[in-house]
Amino acid sequence: QVQLVESGGGLVQAGGSLKLSCLASGRTFTKYVMAWFRQAPGKEREFVGAITDHGSAVTNEDSMKGRFAVSRDNAKNTLYLQMNSLEPGDTAVYYCAANDRNQVDPVPTAYDYWGQGTRVTVSS
Repeated sequence: QVQLVESGGGLVQAGGSLKLSCLASGRTFTKYVMAWFRQAPGKEREFVGAITDHGSAVTNEDSMKGRFAVSRDNAKNTLYLQMNSLEPGDTAVYYCAANDRNQVDPVPTAYDYWGQGTRVTVSS
């Protein structure tokens, strides 16, 4: 198993930036496809982006519109989400997730391991 702990959330003004981190512990980090999801109040959990063990990343361009980037540092067992040009609509709890099936998938059920989430609030 792998344990995931997110950090880096907080309050930011619209137009600002934040970088979220997700530290993994337990099994070898490179065994996992890693992903970011977010969930706003009253809404379903939404795919933000994912990255393979070798660093090939995809993002949900419909929602993120080129503003977000997913990366990982395998030497540090850490997943990152760089968020730029933040908008009030980005306000949500952001979760990192992992699967060990070498599967990049935009649905939450494809991931077996989840962090506790970090809250991001964007003020207008």
